[in-house]
This record gives sequence, C-alpha cells and structure tokens, in this order.
Amino acid sequence: MADLSIEFCGVRFPNPFTLAAAPPTDSAELVARAFEAGWGGAILKTTSVETEVVDLVYPMMAGLDYEEKKLMGLENIDLISERHIGEVEQDVKALKKEYPDRVVGASIMGAKKEDWQELVRRLEAAGVDLIECSFSCPHGMPERGMGSTIGQDPELTERTARWVKEAAKRVPVVIKLTPQIADITAAARAVKRSGADGVCAINTLKSLIGIDLDTFVPYPNVDGYSTFGGYSGPAIKPVALRCVAEIAKAVDIPIAAVGGISTWRDAVEFLLVGATNIQLCTAVMRHGFRIIEDLIDGLDVYLEEKGMSSVRELVGKSLPYIVEHSRLSRKYKVVATINHEACIKDDLCYIACRDGGHQAIELGSDRLPRVDENKCKGCGMCAAVCPVYECIQLKPKVGVV
Repeated sequence: MADLSIEFCGVRFPNPFTLAAAPPTDSAELVARAFEAGWGGAILKTTSVETEVVDLVYPMMAGLDYEEKKLMGLENIDLISERHIGEVEQDVKALKKEYPDRVVGASIMGAKKEDWQELVRRLEAAGVDLIECSFSCPHGMPERGMGSTIGQDPELTERTARWVKEAAKRVPVVIKLTPQIADITAAARAVKRSGADGVCAINTLKSLIGIDLDTFVPYPNVDGYSTFGGYSGPAIKPVALRCVAEIAKAVDIPIAAVGGISTWRDAVEFLLVGATNIQLCTAVMRHGFRIIEDLIDGLDVYLEEKGMSSVRELVGKSLPYIVEHSRLSRKYKVVATINHEACIKDDLCYIACRDGGHQAIELGSDRLPRVDENKCKGCGMCAAVCPVYECIQLKPKVGVV
C-alpha cells in the first residue's frame, strides 16, 4: 500500500481525508465513529464563547436535483454549533485521549478580539491539534458582522487572523476563506501577512436554492419565509478547484481543500492543484462515514497505477499546466471523432452541434452522426453531452501543426 500520510501546517495526518466543520463533527460521539471508520482527521463544528447566542431554525436544508439525479447541490441555513466552547473543550480532550494518532481540529468564530483569543487559549489547553477560523459563512453570521463579512475584506482578514495567531502559542492557525470575493488570492495574501499558518478554501456559496411554484416561498420554508443560504455539494467543485489553484499559484501557504469533493478522483484533482489536506462534508451527510473506505482504496490504487509510493508526490503536479488564456496556443487544432460502434443514436451530439456549435455533425440514413471536418472547430460540446464514455473524442487534425 502507498504511504497516504501527509503533513498540513506541520501536523501529520495518517491520510489526507478530513471531516470539515459541519453537522457530522458536532459531537465527540460522531467524530469517534468517523475515526473508527478510518478518517484521518476532523474539524469540530464551529464553536463560540458561552455569551454568543446561537438560535437555529428548522428546516435548515434543501437540495437541488437535476435530471432525476438527487442532490447535485445542497443549500443550508444552518449557523455555528449550539454547543459552546465549554462542551467542545471536553470533546477535544476525549477524542485526543481515545485517538491520539488522529488529528482533532476545532473551528471557531468570535465577535471581537477577546472572544477569538479566549477560544484559542481554551482549545490549546484542551489539547487541540489545529485551529480553523471561519471568516467565510455566507448567511446568518454576516448580519452580526461575522463570517464572510470578515473574509470579503483583506484588511479585516489580516487583522482578525493576527489576533488569533497572537493567542496561539502551540498549534497552527488556519483561516477558512470565502469564495464571495473578487480575488481570493488577496485574502490568502492577507492571511500570509498575518502570520497565520494556512488557509482552507472554500466555504459555501451564498445562494437561493429554489422556489415553491405553488406557494411562492423559497426553500427551505420556515413558517412561510426563507432566506439566502450556503450552497455546497458536487455543483461547487469547479469553483473550489479554481480557488485552490489560484491560491497555490500565487501564495506560498499550505491549503486545505473543501467544496464539492465526493470521490477519490475529486480528491486527487485537489491534490494536483496544490492542496495538502482534503475536507468533505456534503458527501458524508449523504452517504455516511463509510465513504472513507472508497476514498482510501481509490487513492491507493491510483497511486499504485501511477507508480507513486506516496500521496505527497501528487501535490501541485498540475499547476504548471494552468496558464493565462493569452498563453494558450492558437495553432493547436482538433476535430471530433465518433466511435460508431459505441454510439447509441441518441442524437444529442447532432442537436448540440446544430443549435449550439458549428453545424458540423449530420445524421445519416442509419441515424449515425458523422463529422464534417471542414466545419468542425473542435469546440468539444458534442463530447460534453455524449453519455457514452469516450464515444466522442477530440483528436489533432491531420496535417495541422
């Protein structure tokens, strides 16, 4: 088996898979079950000082289905944990005693400097391995000047992160960033300047998941009203992947990746763009802690197939291939090729090319699609809509350099 252990902010994880701060980490009992299943670490759900009022509403979640596929995305209007720092301190102590080889992190949020620093001191005393600070919650907390209100302003990000780092005497401090900012690298640079040790990208996207067409009330319906929430799940993976890649290329700082990660393949992609820690939430809430088995097995087999002995060999390998648009070759030409033996004659490629492409695909009397290479520009839309794996591929045009 390949070595799946990896360091993040100087903390050794037995494997890169970590439970994000969310409902699955809201008690020591839950996290203990996750550790028994094989998870390398967990970030306890965001906590606060005892004077912070946390008043949750229900229902707090609603899903987005697409073409008969359940939960392509999930919106939540959850807030931070109702369990204040006193209870979380006990969770940390219990978990570190029972699972000394697993990483126990804790997420915190404060309303003022004194709150942030009190939370840090108490968690360090309890034996926590890592502290994550939420500067990124997109709903509820910003109304109080917390959450993404901080993360959207690099000056506030730097100031608040410095407060936390000043109080941390032993453990690394990681700042969870919001994607709701024009340039996420500006926030990452602010974290770097503050002296904090790493960043976590990204938190959920501010959203409105949908509206009941009979009642006109958006989801989730809370006694006839709703609000904007945080969007997560597979649909936000491309946004998270872009954010992690941008940070990795611009700022020398350790990155924990979170956002839309559901499979070992997703995890590999985030490692390839520079992440050294992989966090999951929505996939766990849907499929349970047991998905860690597939994550570990899939990653191990992939490394073996690639001839790699350690997961660390993957980190950042794709970054050199991400360049500015202006650097992409204008001379490189490709054309769509269709495997007629695999074709199921669903006409999807024909329709996509006819109404959204270059009218380069025609249907024969046998209903098999044929590409006119003189018209085909190689845009890739036909391959994107085809449901049969590798039935349509883009290949370099013969005679074109």
